[in-house]
Amino acid sequence: MKNTSRLLLGSLLFAAALPQISIAKPSVNIEHVHPLHWWAGMKDPHLQILIHGEGIGGLEPTLDNAGNIRLERVVRTDNPNYLILYVDTRDAQPQTFDIVLNNRKGKRMGKVEYELLPRTRQWQGSFDASDVVYLLMPDRFANGNTSNDNGMGLKDSLLTRNEPFGRHGGDLAGLDSRLDYLSDLGITAIWTTPILTNDMPGGSYHGYAITNYYEIDPRFGTNQEFADFVENCHHHGIKYVMDLVFNHCGSECFLFRDLPATDWFNNNSEYVQTNYKLGTLIDPHATESERKIATDGWFTREMPDFNQRNPLVMDYLIQTSIWWTEYAGIDGVRQDTYPYCDVEAMARWNKRMELEYPGYNILGETWINYNVGVAPWQKGSRLATTDSELRTVMDFPLMYLLNSVCDEETDDWDHGFARLWDYFAQDGVYENPLGLLTFLDNHDTDRFCPTEEKSRNLDRYRQALTILLMARGIPQLYYGDEIGLWSNKGNGDGWLRQDFPGGWTEDTRNAFTPQGRTDAENARFDFTRKLLHFRQGNPAISEGCMKQFTIKDGIYCFARQKGNRTVTVMLNGTSQEKVADLKRYAEVLPRKEAYEVVSGKMMPLGDSVKLPGRGILILSF
Repeated sequence: MKNTSRLLLGSLLFAAALPQISIAKPSVNIEHVHPLHWWAGMKDPHLQILIHGEGIGGLEPTLDNAGNIRLERVVRTDNPNYLILYVDTRDAQPQTFDIVLNNRKGKRMGKVEYELLPRTRQWQGSFDASDVVYLLMPDRFANGNTSNDNGMGLKDSLLTRNEPFGRHGGDLAGLDSRLDYLSDLGITAIWTTPILTNDMPGGSYHGYAITNYYEIDPRFGTNQEFADFVENCHHHGIKYVMDLVFNHCGSECFLFRDLPATDWFNNNSEYVQTNYKLGTLIDPHATESERKIATDGWFTREMPDFNQRNPLVMDYLIQTSIWWTEYAGIDGVRQDTYPYCDVEAMARWNKRMELEYPGYNILGETWINYNVGVAPWQKGSRLATTDSELRTVMDFPLMYLLNSVCDEETDDWDHGFARLWDYFAQDGVYENPLGLLTFLDNHDTDRFCPTEEKSRNLDRYRQALTILLMARGIPQLYYGDEIGLWSNKGNGDGWLRQDFPGGWTEDTRNAFTPQGRTDAENARFDFTRKLLHFRQGNPAISEGCMKQFTIKDGIYCFARQKGNRTVTVMLNGTSQEKVADLKRYAEVLPRKEAYEVVSGKMMPLGDSVKLPGRGILILSF
């Protein structure tokens, strides 16, 4: 889809996204018009149009050829380089209209040609517990277009693939070329780290310092290429979850470099470091000063902290998520550093997305290491003083457990899977356990295989993955989990985000193919693929209740049940062979024969079953 917001200065037509259009007086220079365009027929008809350009705050905007579109109000900020218009589109048809800019004497200084498009996309629904999400970092996954590796007119454009904290050249074309791989693996949703422009001097390969909320980073591709990529994802049966950042932007963002007003960022737009203590937000004994610095402090000096309590700011941010949903057809959002934002403003965002797209799922990063800290951030939580309206939160406590219990010998009380049983037994603190994102690792943590030795331990991975994919929640894999990529935070986050082998033409092997993987990597891949495909379309796993038994003789058993479908999982949490008395588990063994998923065979069920050390049974009825 083309960029349809255009700027007319004198007799010339310019794209609104073009920077610093210089033209002789009396015309004006407009640098940004956001959103680039909009759509007729939105359920909330009110639209904010932010116009940025030198001295335009002193001009008088009027609408021309606007039909039923009404200019509701004009907001002028402390900075004379901004005009913020609110227009009412409730009765508007798809059309192009003019925002005419006159000086105080009524002389026309320029105009913005703005377009309302027809809503042609049909909302198909969001990601949920029927999906398995694959998290990847575009810069590190695959390079499909070498022409955007260097240059592109940005501050940090040179490729430094040998540098863990530099840009490596992965892009949308590379991702697009690997959709067959992901579909074959059994992935049904992709979450990429942010792909919007990060025009920062250096160290922003990760994407979390956004400088333009309406532009795909040119080092990844164009807006149109992104829309085409999402369409191809859908063609492969894969949903796309976009990573957005409302807590902060990059310090090179025009909204910070040329502040609309000092109250657009927290602490009067002056750097104050956050304390990172999210526990203060639920601590009944916390001081107000510590709560305030947790939410209003900045992550780093290079990431100014948006003030979501300013309605102008929040309107701007909310509209970015609507724009990408309409323009590219994204299927949901992952929101970075969620608790650091203002809870009431973010709740308004969630409700707006639900209004426009019923069932819209927003995944909030809730990096808190205990369940009573995570639970209040989920929609409808009885532990919250203010309802977040957030459907999906991240189960960091389970991640930490799965990274440790599979290394322990399980007893009946407090080691190994006994600790896992105890954690699931506390699921009553969550309003909706199916709305938890569960994972073994991600781009900010040690990989599930933090050492090369652990990457060779297939049993450890098989047991953890079985729990991840068969228990409650929305499971997420981190790219490379399926082949045992290993790294830890000892040398910094850049090492956690290594290139996927085979994503670059110069790679010595291609792990996207069986021939390019080792026998151990193929064993991991094949086991992962088998469980992912078994999980697809299985209502017992995506919707069913979860039942679990207390640990006995080192064996952990849980089941998922929905209607006449039952999936029962048994794991031996010890290194010794165990014999399980099946009479104890009769409640979740509805028949005397079941399909055993790991072996792929029908299995008769007698009075007992042998489980080898660290063995697994997955029984489908």
